[in-house]
Amino acid sequence: MAKITLYQGDITQLATEPIVNAANNHLWMGGGVAGAIKRAGGAEIEREAVSKGPIPIGEAVVTGADRLKARYVIHAAAMGQDLRTDAEKIRAATVSSLKRADELGLRSVAFPALGSGVGGFSYRRAAEVMIEAIRRHLARQTALEEVVLALYGEQAYDAFAAELARQERGSA
Repeated sequence: MAKITLYQGDITQLATEPIVNAANNHLWMGGGVAGAIKRAGGAEIEREAVSKGPIPIGEAVVTGADRLKARYVIHAAAMGQDLRTDAEKIRAATVSSLKRADELGLRSVAFPALGSGVGGFSYRRAAEVMIEAIRRHLARQTALEEVVLALYGEQAYDAFAAELARQERGSA
């Protein structure tokens, strides 16, 4: 069965097949994770993303990864232009991203803590919503073998580690 692993550090340094961008529905890449991806990977990623938008909040689109180690970037619209989000938007964006990875037959994907930076959502709630959605997806037929939760900073890492342990205990 596929596994969920945690990584503390910069998502742009990972070599998973795609990395997920915490996007707004117009797919502009300004601050937070999006800004880091654009700086590390190149402006071509944003140009390609914007050409596919706007998209509904909760949806996701795939672009190339230009200079990144990853092959693709999945842009998950976890918020709109108001840069606010909620549990349903984060859940939908997580599920849509996993579907895009499956459509490409990918074996690994890395997610940031969607909605918790620019979107202002708590790490604890983001962890709860995302891990639950990922576990449900991995319980079905999927090519994915590993989902990496790439967490920037100790507070995010600790919240996701605690929630992953809680959900694993609950299903044992």
